[in-house]
Parts: sequence; structure tokens; C-alpha cells
Amino acid sequence: MRTAPTILHLDMDAFFASAEQASKPSLRGKAVVVGGLGPRGVVATASYEARVFGVHSALPMAQARRLAPNAAYLVPRFAFYRSISEQVMELLRALSPLVEPLSLDEAFVDLEAGGAAWDAESARLAGVKLRADIRAVTGLTGSVGLAASKMLAKIASEQAKPDGLVLIEPGTERGLLGPMSVRTLPGVGPATGDHLRRAGIHTVEEIAEAGEDELVRLLGKSHGQSLYAMALALDERPVVAERETKSVSVEDTYDVDIHDRVRVGLEVQRLANRCVRRLREAGLSGRTIVLKVRRYDFSTLTRSETLRGPTDDPGVVREAAARLLDSVDTTGGVRLLGVGVSGLADYTQEDLFAQAAGERMDSGAVEEADDAPEAEPKAPVERRWPSGHDVRHSEYGHGWVQGSGLGRVTVRFETPDSGPGRVRTFRMEDPELEPAEPLPLVRVRSEAG
Repeated sequence: MRTAPTILHLDMDAFFASAEQASKPSLRGKAVVVGGLGPRGVVATASYEARVFGVHSALPMAQARRLAPNAAYLVPRFAFYRSISEQVMELLRALSPLVEPLSLDEAFVDLEAGGAAWDAESARLAGVKLRADIRAVTGLTGSVGLAASKMLAKIASEQAKPDGLVLIEPGTERGLLGPMSVRTLPGVGPATGDHLRRAGIHTVEEIAEAGEDELVRLLGKSHGQSLYAMALALDERPVVAERETKSVSVEDTYDVDIHDRVRVGLEVQRLANRCVRRLREAGLSGRTIVLKVRRYDFSTLTRSETLRGPTDDPGVVREAAARLLDSVDTTGGVRLLGVGVSGLADYTQEDLFAQAAGERMDSGAVEEADDAPEAEPKAPVERRWPSGHDVRHSEYGHGWVQGSGLGRVTVRFETPDSGPGRVRTFRMEDPELEPAEPLPLVRVRSEAG
């Protein structure tokens, strides 16, 4: 254990929801819920105003709507969140070469490794400056925890929420942890928590008092020893700068089970294309194509095929995914589909035979589209307007979709640096209304200005 609180944990506050509030002036200070809006959707993030009603991440969206019927419900804009996350991670890497991202909105930083801090006071100053820089660059807030270990830094950032900073002085850890619930410790989920509770262990201090032997008897050797060490505030895990990406995948859950085999095949092709786009954005290729199918009865099947060399060619991935789909019975209906690529590399050695087959598949897909029944051509030109996504109107400018249905789309016209905007309704096919890219939350001042 270190003798100074030089490990920092940053956790952005209600990240997706806060980004939406910053982007949309009319939603600031109001309940906002981001997630899948279909019958099977779940909450990704809820604003603090929505949490007052009991809405939280991973809650079924139908239940969230019952708890907070007047909240704004938005479809996630992951590319937008990722762009903000990159700005935040850049600020963290300016502090230290040792930055360990855990997700888009959360990371550990070893301040000592970057010379940004060496004692409690310098660590606190680094944390204060980081929070100010994040607000200046992104317009959002983050909570910071500082401690001598990763476990304690994460606990500290949780205590700091929202928009705060907590520093745990070395030597005070046992006293701080003692009265906390056993669920505070990493790895203690509902099942382990219930098991400990039945044994009369409710707090971290009671874990320490029980002793290592009793915990090993209750939980097994590995888990018992680990939990006992954590209860004594012992955590020697280092901050790891890069975590190797093991796979890239995409998946969709459908509001209504898909029974049509042709539709299932088209969905798999679409997912394969999305997966390849992610591969290329990351500068990667992969050898193993993976297909995931969750059927009507919740049974989940996974099929995989390994190519002779790594690829990032969409035709190759579509061809492999189609072959994998041939081995799966989908007659009862499909509720989820996913396509992934693993065995990643940072170079491409194309399988020419598979590539040729993929090209044939491409041309076949075009021919099928040309020969499709008259009812089918509607699908490619149908315009979808997801709630919360950005649009631009040739007369009214930039706005976002409040809702759509019955051939109409309702848009609120406002920008991050405007006041709450006016609402207008248009035909879904209005040629003057187009999807748009998100606007930056903080306007960059030109040098001339």
C-alpha cells in the first residue's frame, strides 16, 4: 500500500443523461431517462432528478415509465457520448501515462506515475484542477475519489457524488470502511451479500472480525481470502494503462420477436456491417466471427467460425455470419441477434476466397433488392426519428426529436448555448428536415474572437 493518496478515480455524473441535459436546455433540471424505449428496453442512465422517483440504471424501461411518467425518455447517442469521453480521457492522460479506463465515463489514474502528485495536498490540487478542466472542456461534471488504493479511490468517488471530491487519508481507511455495508466492497453482489447476512455479517468491520478462516469456509478460498484483505483495506492492484480489447461486437434486442427467416438474415447482415465499422474505427481486424441468437424462449445460442487470416472486410464478415446463421433454428422466433469479431489484430491478411464470396453476396443483395415485391422498397426509404436525436431544418435550424408517430415528428429547436426552444411538428417525410450531427456542448472560441 502507498503512503500517499495518489490513485485517482474519476466517475462522470449521470453521464449519458447529463450530456443530454447539457445538449438540450429545455431538459436542464428535469427528469431525463436514457435507454432502450421498446417494451424490452432497459434504463442506461437516469438523471439525478429522475432518481428521486426510484429510476436507476438497468431498470426495465416499462417500470421506469410507471415510476416517472413525466420524465423525458431518450434513445442513446453513443457516438456523441464517445466523443465527450475521448475529451475526458485526454485530460486524464495529461496527468499520467497510467490511465485505466473502465468505461466511457469512468477511469483510474496513477498520479504518482505522472509526477502530478506525491502527497495528499498535491493530490487534492490535481483533483480540483481536473474537475475544473472537465467542466471547461465538456460542460459536464465528474466526481473524484483520491486514496492509496484503487478500491478506496472508487469508494471515495462514490461518496463524492454528485460533483464532488473526497480524499481518504492513508491510515484512516479501517475506520472509514468499518461501519459500511458489506456490499460496499468490490465483488460483493446480492448473492454474496445475502450469504454473509445469513451468517450474521452485515458490515465491513464484521468481515474483519470474522477472520480469514471463517470467510474461506463461507465463500471458498479465493473469494474468502480476497474479501478479508479488502476488509483490512489491503489492495495492491496497480493501475493498468491499457486493457487489450478481446473482441468487437454489436447486438440488437427486438421489441417483437422476428419469425421471418429472410428478415433475420437481413438483420444479421446489417449487424455485420455495424460490427465492421467499429473494427475499422479501432484500426483492428479479426479472425473469428461470432453469431449470437437469443430465441423466443430466452435460450441463447452462440456459433463461431475462424478464418484463415484476420479481416476487416464487410463482405467476408457477412458471408461468415450468414453461414453461421444457417446452423441455427429460428422458426420459433428471435428476440436478440448479435455479431462479433474476436481474435483481433492490428493488420489484415484477407481470406481471398471468402472475400470473393462476400463480393458475390453483395451483388446478390443488390439483385434481390431490385426484384423485391412492391411492398419491400418502402423499407430503405422509411425515415426513422429516434427520440432525442439531432435534426436540422432548412428554415428553423438545429433541433432534436421529442417524439414521432402517425406520420408526424415533433422537434424542439434549441442548441446547447441557446435558451429553451420552440416546438414544431412536421410530416415524417418533410424534405426540409434531415438528421444532423450533435453540436459540441462547449463552443470553441476562435483566436480572432
